[in-house]
Amino acid sequence: MNRRFWAAATILTLGGLLFGYDTGVINGALPSMTADLGLEARFEGIVTSALQLGAVFGAVFGGRIADRVGRHRTVVIVAAIFVVGSLGSVLSPSWVVLMLCRVVLGFAVGAASGIIPIYLAELAPAHLRSRVVNQNEFMVVFGQFLAFSFNALIAQIGGSEGSGTWRWMLALCLVPAIALWIGMTVVPESPRWLAGRGRIDDMLEALRTIREHVYGASHYESSIYSAEQRPDPHSDEITHPVSGDVETVRSMVDSGDPGSTHRFRDLFAERWMRRVMLIGFGMAVINQISGINVIQYYGVTILTDAGFEGNTAFTVNLMIGVAGVIGMLLSLYLNTKVRRRRMLMGGLTGTVLTLTLMGTVSMLVPDDVEAKKWVILTAIVAFVGIMQCAVGAMTWLFMSEIFPTRVRGEAMGLAAGVQWSMNFCVALFFPYLMDTIGFGPTVFIFVALQVIALVWVYRVVPETKGKSLETIEKEFRDALER
Repeated sequence: MNRRFWAAATILTLGGLLFGYDTGVINGALPSMTADLGLEARFEGIVTSALQLGAVFGAVFGGRIADRVGRHRTVVIVAAIFVVGSLGSVLSPSWVVLMLCRVVLGFAVGAASGIIPIYLAELAPAHLRSRVVNQNEFMVVFGQFLAFSFNALIAQIGGSEGSGTWRWMLALCLVPAIALWIGMTVVPESPRWLAGRGRIDDMLEALRTIREHVYGASHYESSIYSAEQRPDPHSDEITHPVSGDVETVRSMVDSGDPGSTHRFRDLFAERWMRRVMLIGFGMAVINQISGINVIQYYGVTILTDAGFEGNTAFTVNLMIGVAGVIGMLLSLYLNTKVRRRRMLMGGLTGTVLTLTLMGTVSMLVPDDVEAKKWVILTAIVAFVGIMQCAVGAMTWLFMSEIFPTRVRGEAMGLAAGVQWSMNFCVALFFPYLMDTIGFGPTVFIFVALQVIALVWVYRVVPETKGKSLETIEKEFRDALER
């Protein structure tokens, strides 16, 4: 891969940064927002979950649009919506207008969450796919860390409940949104999407912009080829090892009907496709039933209830952001060495243990014990690190890999829509559960769901490490024929 490939990957992951910042910023903005806009406690869940509601529709329709008009054009549209939604949120005169603007912003977040992982997966060769897709997940977590950091800084300057403090927190989102919009000028269209439309010449042109060799003339001159084996450097045949997976794309296009249309029900028409969609939906659910976004959205509130007062809650909340970043950095290293299923199952085991500790201490240790809040903080930090390293990273990676090329955008959009639907439910109902049964019992609901997820992964989920996207598709097809 050449420099333009890495530049394109970096620009696309700004969408992940926006995803992380927009979902994390509400964590620290709520106190100021509540004081400034007269936001009642019963409406906090509505304002927080408005983004997730918009993300459901963004994920579903974004995937359909990406399959029809292309990945590149769709991301440009999404970047523009990020700018408009962010600006509207900053200027909102009331909590109702803010809620509506966050729905618009959520549409962009949802679309980006579904499109960008598959865009990156389609640009990258098999040996780099986990590295590149997880780079996006790192940017999601880094965006959340930036949100926590800027929230803490702005709260120190303007006061956690100061007038207009929340507007400055939201305004910072405009910077990466504009950068993504402008940066898309150097990102090529997905070669696989072009091949799926029968546009082989355009596919080759896109490959030339991101790979050192497509025709590989200089490579063919190496001593590993005999004179008889050396292909014509002016031929349009792709035989360079780096481009080997692209030849598979071409053969699959030749056996199909490039540019053919499909209906929604076609995604579930065949038995093997139903299995793929089931696994994709399962991954989307697993990503949310850990309770990770309870920590991301209500972290300051949870820490305040645990005993951290005032701006101290904002400061210690940074430890959660740091844990997520460290977890994702560790994931970038481990996913090149450890199998996907093993890493996911290890992560689920870790989240079960840390959540159990968190819930047990919350329920059994008296509030006047000073060590209680520190044990809860330690459990939260460990939980977030494990979750981001081995569960969050793996579920999004699986979803970016398993869907067939021809319907990957729409299928990924549906899976991301399921993820955001669960996200919406968690964000909306967590405050009510906290008030009704308390933090500890609520945590044990997530523990039970994690145990179910662990069993499901063991029984159902296949291994995808080191395989091209087309090989994964073929194995799904062949598995039900044996």
